[in-house]
Parts: sequence; structure tokens; C-alpha cells
Amino acid sequence: MKLTTKGRYAVTAMADLAAHGGTAPIALSDIALRQGISVSYLEQLFAKLRRAGLVASARGASGGYVLENAPGDTRIADIVAAVDEQIQTTACVPGASVGCQGTSARCLTHDLWDELGRQIDIFLNAVTLEDVLAKRVAGMAAVNSPSRTAAAE
Repeated sequence: MKLTTKGRYAVTAMADLAAHGGTAPIALSDIALRQGISVSYLEQLFAKLRRAGLVASARGASGGYVLENAPGDTRIADIVAAVDEQIQTTACVPGASVGCQGTSARCLTHDLWDELGRQIDIFLNAVTLEDVLAKRVAGMAAVNSPSRTAAAE
């Protein structure tokens, strides 16, 4: 799995916007200062977030960005997808005739990594900005956690 800084920074910046926003636009320079992300990088990310309909921009002296939807309606998966971030856990290209090993064969652990990718997608679709701000994310992935008896065997 590879989630680059692009996806992480986009989620961080959106969480900052949700935490400090409200109805008044927030300047990217304020987010940059609080989160330690360059303004020019944020400009690139927010252009994509705006095109995806996740944020709206306001020009002028008191300009900046606001969330288009409530934090509870903004899924983390949508933010990651908006900045063109693909979380790929296998070396296979979806739909290609060539598998992980450069032939039609797939590697021995292909199904493991493919299922991990699906679980990540399910998880990111289940988490909203509101969950992140309310610190409700810890433990959300425990849906299929092993039981104590299974671990002891």
C-alpha cells in the first residue's frame, strides 16, 4: 500500500478547515502555518478539492476556503480520491492480462494484498471528517479483529 503525502496532506488540511472553518473562509496560509504544509502545495491540493466539490473558494481580502458539506457528510475516501490518490496494494493493473509476476500468474499472496486494499477502501468510506475531529477513528477497523481464543490457539 502506498498512500503518499498528497493524500495525507489533503486529509490533514481538510480536517484543519473543518476544525477552524465554519461559515467564514479560511486562508490557505493559516492552514499552512498550523499544519506545516507549504502554501503552494496546498494551492495545488485545494484546486483539486474544489473541482471535486468538497470545498468552495472565496476571493478577496477575507477570502479563503470553506467546506461544501458538513464534516459528517465528507468521507475521507472522497478527499483521497479528489487529489488523484490511488491506494494500490498489489502490483497488478486492474483488468490487465498480466499478473503480479509479469506473466498471467499472480503472486502467492495476491489475494491477501487485494483484500487489504478492499478493507482500506471500506474503512476510508466509513470515516468522515467529523469522526476524525471527534477522535472516533481509533478502534473503527476492529470489525474483523481476531478473538482471544483464536489468537491463543
